[in-house]
Amino acid sequence: MAKLSPSILSADFANLKEEIEKIEEGGADYIHLDVMDGTYVPNITFGPPVIKKLRRTTKLPFDVHLMIDKPERYIKNFVEAGADLITVHEESTIHLHRTIQEIKNYGIKAGVALNPSTPLDNIEYVLEDLDLVLIMTVNPGFGGQSFIGSMEGKIKKLRQIIDERNLNIIIEVDGGVKLDNAKEILDYGADLLVVGSEIFESEDIAEKTKAFKLL
Repeated sequence: MAKLSPSILSADFANLKEEIEKIEEGGADYIHLDVMDGTYVPNITFGPPVIKKLRRTTKLPFDVHLMIDKPERYIKNFVEAGADLITVHEESTIHLHRTIQEIKNYGIKAGVALNPSTPLDNIEYVLEDLDLVLIMTVNPGFGGQSFIGSMEGKIKKLRQIIDERNLNIIIEVDGGVKLDNAKEILDYGADLLVVGSEIFESEDIAEKTKAFKLL
């Protein structure tokens, strides 16, 4: 079965508690929280206060994706808000290894996100410290974009590297994931799918979540 991390970026924020309950009913494994600062990406979403409030509504693990500049400034805040896993972008921090270690020192999981143009080589020397690598299959900043087809090779190459080195790392894929391409993406080597509009803009959120879980 597919592992699923629905992104609430596409949810109805006026009914967020109810929509989280629906993805729980559908069998979601995580909740994906896209944090944007308007600097690293051209959009602004929410921060630790919102996440802290949401933490009271669900026991699902919080998969916090920081699309922010200098994320090391706020790691403690997001941990205290309830993050179970924090992912930072390779380009967003000068000292990537130090930032990864800071996340892990709080006893939670650490991930690194790679934009479509960011090569896998950029994480060569931190790979063994990671719990997750997030392959962005759209350019970050907005929901509803189409999957960039050339990312197929990137996912496959990362899968090969992880298997050859016998590492325990989750490959997460975020961007343009739909029911009609999700099985292919899993076949490329993904472990965890981030899905936004395909779930939250559907007529039955719980049923659409279940449909992904049955892939």
